Amino acid sequence: MSYKTIKVEISDSIATLTFDRPEVLNALNLEVIAEFHGAILQIRENSDVRVLILTGAGKAFVAGADITVLQGFDPLGAKQFAQAGQSALFALEAMDIPVIACVNGFALGGGCEIAMACDFVYAAEKAKLGQPEINLGLIPGFGGSQRLVRLVGKGRAKELCMTGRIIKAQEAFAMGLVTRIFPAESLMEETLKIAQTIAEKGAVALRAVKHVIDNGFDVDLKTACALEADAFSVCFASPDQKEGTTAFLEKRAPKFTGKLV
Repeated sequence: MSYKTIKVEISDSIATLTFDRPEVLNALNLEVIAEFHGAILQIRENSDVRVLILTGAGKAFVAGADITVLQGFDPLGAKQFAQAGQSALFALEAMDIPVIACVNGFALGGGCEIAMACDFVYAAEKAKLGQPEINLGLIPGFGGSQRLVRLVGKGRAKELCMTGRIIKAQEAFAMGLVTRIFPAESLMEETLKIAQTIAEKGAVALRAVKHVIDNGFDVDLKTACALEADAFSVCFASPDQKEGTTAFLEKRAPKFTGKLV
């Protein structure tokens, strides 16, 4: 499928989705959100894809919403815009495969919200992140206030959202918003290298561990561990479990198929 505002490439079981409006720092409008959401649904149906990487063209990951669009909204239009963005990010979070945000530059407002909806975030040393909506007389609309507090805690989330302060990758790493930092020139290479390592793991186990971490996070420990036990047992329904243990005993690399039966 062809897109106007994003690019999707698939190679060696890894899909790379690039926000592609570099002339406006990949700013988000309804067309971008619709194409992004549609691409997520298409990738989800492609069983050959094991890992998804999100990145941006040019100097930015996504520098936020298109301000010229925001300026024209009435309250109803604003709510529909927020709901469209939230739906896309819930679809992103619901993907069975691992999703990596490769933040090559500015990830502000909606861009930071997209990054937070990924499983983890790799950032260039020069990257900057934040929720500066307060400077426009607004608040985050794509779930930013809620995902941010779950990642960095109430105090830091309130401080960032109330001041609109933009932080460097190093500070984002220190507070748990960014997982790893790489030099800008090697960011995509390092991200692809790790994505390939993940893609070679058993798809059933990857899906299981993502499921238990996501769904166990907001429940009590006993319930979360019960989820883990269920998912652990499901792994034994896949040939990958037998292949993995056999390969270990035979001192060779496993060859996973990613199938349940």
